[in-house]
Amino acid sequence: MFTGIITDIGKVRELEKRGDLRARIETSYDTAGIDLGASIASDGVCLTVIELGDDWYDVEISAETVSKTNLGDWVVGRRVNLERALKVGDELGGHIVSGHVDGVAEVVAMQDEGDSTRVTLRAPKELARFIAPKGSVALNGTSLTVNEVADCEFGINFIPHTKDATTWGDVTVGQRINLEIDTLARYVARLAEMS
Repeated sequence: MFTGIITDIGKVRELEKRGDLRARIETSYDTAGIDLGASIASDGVCLTVIELGDDWYDVEISAETVSKTNLGDWVVGRRVNLERALKVGDELGGHIVSGHVDGVAEVVAMQDEGDSTRVTLRAPKELARFIAPKGSVALNGTSLTVNEVADCEFGINFIPHTKDATTWGDVTVGQRINLEIDTLARYVARLAEMS
């Protein structure tokens, strides 16, 4: 489990397509404190560490994960949002995030509003019903509050700190973004279907 509070910005150092996709991610985390088999959310996708170096870790990404996320868009040099798994007793500053991405949203508009930036995204139709104003979503692993919703489109506001502490300062219109809907929204919708 994760909180959606990004704690490092990594960089894709190497990509290798085998049966699956293997990636080497550069990090400022102390890799001596990371165990093989540990989970690290990378752009919101829970990935398992399979090899470690002084300032990097390797992950293997299944074809299924590549097909359901934006990880197939990764290129060497791309910056990625990183978060280590939640430990009992850690502060929960965002919301509960599983690292199991539900689908990919697309950035359809961006507009500066003062020092902040309003980003409008389009969610897949089957996921849009789970997104509500003032609800939470995880986008590329970042816990965010939804401002408004209109059909399949929804708006998020990024303050300067978020743009600096994550990869959201790099985002452009047309970019594909990993979307994880709020677990509570999923359960509420399921209960409503059962009534």
